[in-house]
Amino acid sequence: MALNDELSSVAGWMSIACWIIVYTPQIYENYTLKSGEGLSVLFVVIWLAGDLCNLGGALMAGLIPTVIILAVYYTLCDLTLLGQIYYYRHVHPTHIARVSPTPSETDPLLSPSSSELVATAKPTSSVWKKVLIYVLAVCFVLASGAIAWAVTRGKEVGTPGPGEGEGDVLEWKSQLIGWCSAVLYLGSRIPQILKNRETKCAGLSLALFIFAVAGNVTYVLSICIKSMQWRYLLANSSWLAGSGLTVFLDFIVLGQFFYYRKERLALVEDPVLESEES
Repeated sequence: MALNDELSSVAGWMSIACWIIVYTPQIYENYTLKSGEGLSVLFVVIWLAGDLCNLGGALMAGLIPTVIILAVYYTLCDLTLLGQIYYYRHVHPTHIARVSPTPSETDPLLSPSSSELVATAKPTSSVWKKVLIYVLAVCFVLASGAIAWAVTRGKEVGTPGPGEGEGDVLEWKSQLIGWCSAVLYLGSRIPQILKNRETKCAGLSLALFIFAVAGNVTYVLSICIKSMQWRYLLANSSWLAGSGLTVFLDFIVLGQFFYYRKERLALVEDPVLESEES
């Protein structure tokens, strides 16, 4: 195997490792808080639609079982997040209070319905400590991906991704599905970014977006390292756009975590924020 193919395979397995773990922090966050109100329902629904496109494309193209299994796994994780949101709305109707732009000294810092969600907001030093832990976790996951590559090296195990097989063949069905999923993945971030302006990222897992960035970056690298020929890049342009541009939007979300960190501590009692998405 050529060096480029080897490095592309390493990056591909690293991306897989990130995407396997990416949903876990948010699922655990929702379980801990007994609430899914930090997530935008539209964010999860559109993300689910993108994953269904990937699953449909994998089935239509008859890709290796690994690709199909991962697509099914992503879909089940999306459904789990949706299930948590509506389950906790019914069983534990906890909502995130609005943030007062100019709180007075007489305002209570926390409303009863949001105290648990605000517990995730920490002082600046704790935030950086938490980020360090996440970075170390990402390094561990990437190392796991490299180990998976080493274990499967030379075996008949394909690395999931558009670079598999005849990656430079311009086939209209796969291209259509690829661009649909790219648009959906990009569009999914917009509702979450808008929701974060109200919730100040309370109840949202920082690790979800850190792992998403790591997964998308390594995915793009797995494509570009393999070949930089224009026809190959054109055939994979939808996946490059879907992953590369999503990283930009994910960085906006990461920026919101730090920009709103003080306001998450200033959540005050206000009329309950009824979700407009229900």
